[in-house]
Amino acid sequence: MQYLKNHPWTGTAAAAAVVITIGIGASQIALLQKAHASFKNYAAFRGCQTVTSRTDTSGACTLASGQNIKIVQFRGRWYLDGDLPFCLNNMCF
Repeated sequence: MQYLKNHPWTGTAAAAAVVITIGIGASQIALLQKAHASFKNYAAFRGCQTVTSRTDTSGACTLASGQNIKIVQFRGRWYLDGDLPFCLNNMCF
C-alpha cells in the first residue's frame, strides 16, 4: 500500500492497461464475428485472391501465395476446412 501512496500513477497506468486490453479484445472479437458471418467476409479474412468454386455450404479459393484452400460452412458460420471449432453440448470453442 505504501508503494501506491508513493507512486500514484501506478493505479492509473494499471487501469489504462486494463481498458486498452479490453478494447483490443473486443475489437478482435468483432473482427472474427464479422469474418465468420459470410463466405465473402471469410474469404477476404483469409486473403483469398480468386474464388475458384462456390456452393451454398463450401467454396475454394486461391491465396496470393498460390495455395488453394477450402472454406466450409459449419453451424451457419464459415471456417477453413479442417479448422472447425470443438463443440460439446451445443457449446463451441
